[in-house]
Amino acid sequence: MSKRILLLEDDNLLGQTLVELLELNGYSVKLVTSGTKALDESYDDIFDLYIFDINVPDIDGLELLKSLRDADDKTPTIFISAMVDLESISNAFKIGADDYIKKPFFPEELLIRVNAKLSRKASKIIYNNLEYDPSTKTLKKDGHTIALGEVQEQLFSLFIHNIGQVVSADVLLDCLEKPSPAALRVAITKLKQTTGLNIKNLRSIGYIIE
Repeated sequence: MSKRILLLEDDNLLGQTLVELLELNGYSVKLVTSGTKALDESYDDIFDLYIFDINVPDIDGLELLKSLRDADDKTPTIFISAMVDLESISNAFKIGADDYIKKPFFPEELLIRVNAKLSRKASKIIYNNLEYDPSTKTLKKDGHTIALGEVQEQLFSLFIHNIGQVVSADVLLDCLEKPSPAALRVAITKLKQTTGLNIKNLRSIGYIIE
């Protein structure tokens, strides 16, 4: 199945050029010309990648991405914009952008970055009945998405990327807002209950899943 991209670009000529290039390379692209339309599409459908211009009608790209991130939409996002000041670029990454391309650019440059982003996205981690997508931080158990809080997600990510290896308590404690051995034990117990992971405590060393 083709990877699906939502492209927000109000310059019709550039938009059509990018659509043709991306579709020639096997992607399915939905082109919209305003922030409102992009927001509607994001609610109505699921995309693998967003490509947003910033200066667009109705809702600008920065406001749009902030709204999506506030709604827990973690879809990878690339900005393409003529705004080249450091403040705009910094704001884009603070809001949750994954990449930023300054206009004018060669369309092939965008293709390279899209390929890189979506090839990484395909690298899901399968462990027993769990499926984890690191790029979107989406976790499924028996095919059903399960929600983890921020602390739980950080702990889970450490364990799932280090299967069979000991993760030291000091590293795990850094995930907690108020770190203490007792708080860590509670957090790991909750993680075990939510995910079913068999996390073992190696006293005075750390924790491990095998």
